[in-house]
Amino acid sequence: MTHAFEFLKLEDLPPKPRTRGIIEMRGSYYTPVVYPYLKGLLDIADEYIDGFKWAGGSMRLHPVKEVKRINALCHEHDVYVSTGGFVERVIVEGKAAVDRYFAEAKKLGFDMVELSNGLAPIPLEDMLAMVRAVRKLGMKPKPEISFMSGAGAGTHIKDYKPQYKREQDVFAEIDGYLKEGVELMMFESEGITEDLPGGEWRTDLIKKVTDRYGFERFMFEASDPQVFKWYLRNFGPGVNLFIDHSQVIDLFIDHSQVIEFQAWRSHLWGDRRIWEGKSVRYR
Repeated sequence: MTHAFEFLKLEDLPPKPRTRGIIEMRGSYYTPVVYPYLKGLLDIADEYIDGFKWAGGSMRLHPVKEVKRINALCHEHDVYVSTGGFVERVIVEGKAAVDRYFAEAKKLGFDMVELSNGLAPIPLEDMLAMVRAVRKLGMKPKPEISFMSGAGAGTHIKDYKPQYKREQDVFAEIDGYLKEGVELMMFESEGITEDLPGGEWRTDLIKKVTDRYGFERFMFEASDPQVFKWYLRNFGPGVNLFIDHSQVIDLFIDHSQVIEFQAWRSHLWGDRRIWEGKSVRYR
């Protein structure tokens, strides 16, 4: 694909399918994503998007025909499709409902099933059993890692009192998933960055996890621009943080932020370091 003003050099991405620097975007929930909009977005920006997530169980509110249509559109653009963490709602109906949920996800063309327990206190042994069930159907499981219990689904707009999990319990979850061979885990933003002023972000917890496990197995939720800009500018060791780690860190963002994110990731616009040490004379 030829781009406008292509003479201007940017930090290029490796071609898809990528194993690092994966960007998953959120679809319908807080704002709807209908087929014509998604088609237009993918037509101009599919090279910057690796995955599409139906957030908040929103696929349950769509006709089957439309879910299949949107999933097929994503596949046409080499974009995988994830369920989001809807299993937390399904599990209240029992194991049989969860099994039907997994089977229907496969039938509808989903590639990945997110397994969340931020709202519902699902025991680790059950989470691991679901990991195996999803994998058996040929889909990829993506368990959630959250330092906060009872959080998610916009609970921050209510009178919510944070309840942090013990760090050793979170590490035990991660160890269990790694032992099970999970390739990717969703690092949730509740209690870390979401709805918190910048000075109150729990970046210490991000550091503890990445110091212990690295960052290769995690997708970090960064569904606010100030958050993904922090990840792009500050994540990881080394001198060339912006260039190096914008290529290797996996992030989850909102569909409305795809272009702004890529502008920062490719060193096109926004970050003041673009101009540092550069000549800005026309004459």
